[in-house]
Amino acid sequence: MPVEVQELPCREGHIGLLTLNEPGTLNALTEEMVNQAQQALAQWAEDSRICLVVLQGAGDRAFCAGGNIRALYPALTGDGDKAAPARFFAAEYRLDFTLHRFPKPVVGMAGGIVMGGGLGLLAACRYRLIYPNVSMAMPEISIGLFPDVGASWFLNRLPGRLGLFMGLTGARLNVADALRVGLADMVIEADQSSALLERLQEERWSGETAADDNRLFRLLNQLEALDYRTLTPGHLEQHEQTIARLSAGDELPAIVEKLGNSESTDPWWQACIHTLKTGCPVTAWLIWHQIQKGQQMSLKDVFRMELAMAEECTRRPDLAEGIRALLVDKDRSPEWSYPSVAEVPQEVVERHFQPVWDDTTDPMMLDSL
Repeated sequence: MPVEVQELPCREGHIGLLTLNEPGTLNALTEEMVNQAQQALAQWAEDSRICLVVLQGAGDRAFCAGGNIRALYPALTGDGDKAAPARFFAAEYRLDFTLHRFPKPVVGMAGGIVMGGGLGLLAACRYRLIYPNVSMAMPEISIGLFPDVGASWFLNRLPGRLGLFMGLTGARLNVADALRVGLADMVIEADQSSALLERLQEERWSGETAADDNRLFRLLNQLEALDYRTLTPGHLEQHEQTIARLSAGDELPAIVEKLGNSESTDPWWQACIHTLKTGCPVTAWLIWHQIQKGQQMSLKDVFRMELAMAEECTRRPDLAEGIRALLVDKDRSPEWSYPSVAEVPQEVVERHFQPVWDDTTDPMMLDSL
């Protein structure tokens, strides 16, 4: 099964265990996987036996590399089910929103690649545990999409303008970076995950959310902590002042120009700026506006905004072109609809932010949650 659904008995109560089980594709999400996870969560939300949920990925290479956007390419180019992309995004965002609002504690355990939709899943968990080999990013600018899955919410909660920088550059954060900026709560060794599950099964869970959450919080704090001095040094500690200085200002083209003109011998920084320079100019504007608009929005409205943005992206040529260049032909030479950020018409950007849904029509909302 693409998603393995298990119910683990404890001394009292049960744990719902969801395992993304497509390691060959780095656990990239398909519509089937999303729907399987959604169905399990809907059942567990109403099942008094299930007291908490654990979410993990199979294999040691990735928790989740995001959505399986390669599978959407035929539909985007007119050769497949044209409704599939919009249906996938609605289902994916619905799953993320469900996790954010789930009525029982949710523990995410993630290592390896945690990007795009994978970071959306982890960010929605109540407790976010990562392994030392984690690599986090929101790299959608490379494919003509935008940082979605609630990124307008969680990128806004990063210090300074780091959220903007991550979106514009697809910056990859390692374990020290993720802990430093609060994208994870604690780090454990990957081989501790099985022992942790066994430890959770030894508990008597009451089914009372507050009591179980308090018990879980205390149990996690009792885990043997890694010596943080042994972790791979972070990138942000070295560059965060430069990021803050170059990302300051009220004009996106000027910020992009400052970042693009920056010089550094650090391969990490060079990779960030290369992604910015070769990324989709329309995406840069989407990031700029979603970060600003998301500051004043509820979580529900953030997801509604992002779904409208995603559907507009499926109607424009850049997403298909980005997928072609990165994953189909793999020439890494996309021909974007506009050559630079400064040349993108404002009306093109504004079409992504038209209100579409309310509480009675929103395809992401669950009646039960």
